[in-house]
Amino acid sequence: MRKDGRKFDELRPVKITVGFVKFAEGSVLMECGDTKVLCCASVEDRVPPHVRPGCGWVTAEYSMLPRANRERSRRDIDKLKLSSRSAEIQRLIGRSLRAAVDLSALGERTITIDCDVLQGDGGTRTASVTGGFIALALACKKLVADGDLGRSPIRHFVAGVSAGIVDDQPVLDLPYAEDSRAQVDLNCVMNELGEIIEIQGTGEGRSFTVREQQELLTLCAKGNRELIARQREIIGRL
Repeated sequence: MRKDGRKFDELRPVKITVGFVKFAEGSVLMECGDTKVLCCASVEDRVPPHVRPGCGWVTAEYSMLPRANRERSRRDIDKLKLSSRSAEIQRLIGRSLRAAVDLSALGERTITIDCDVLQGDGGTRTASVTGGFIALALACKKLVADGDLGRSPIRHFVAGVSAGIVDDQPVLDLPYAEDSRAQVDLNCVMNELGEIIEIQGTGEGRSFTVREQQELLTLCAKGNRELIARQREIIGRL
């Protein structure tokens, strides 16, 4: 058992609140334990110049509120540039969500997913992917309901979760108390087929073996299956 009472392969409590923001085409407050991320989807009838004619685009922006963590952080706008961490995370979110969408079926429109961390306690990037997908799916559902699309362009459900090695024990879904002293940290994004979209694995305190990597991926696969089941439950009843 871990300090919070969970088993090594158990997710933190997950709470998903849809329609959290009135004006966004899709919005979700994603809570994973004490991590809380607001994900909002916005639709625009234009695409960036690099997008092929007839196709759409999905992108993401990520930021943390100044008091999302234990000490106040400066806003990116105050530093006059996006922090390298925020830039790296929002690229991960964008890549992950584009893997869920048939961009040709989306048409010449852009869906932007804004992920704002209200409270951070580990796993903010994976919570952003999981909640961001729900916001994206809700926005696509609205486009179909409004007659702007004949069918939803969503191809796959997508979720993300973290795993790590703490005190030589592989564990799933690390809060900050575990993440801050993890020997190995790994984030994994997968679709509902169990296929991997992205892996980010780092030896923080020591190197790790291929066998240990497989153990962590097995934990992530279990966690992502459970998160995707929750996504289906939420999206299916709307």
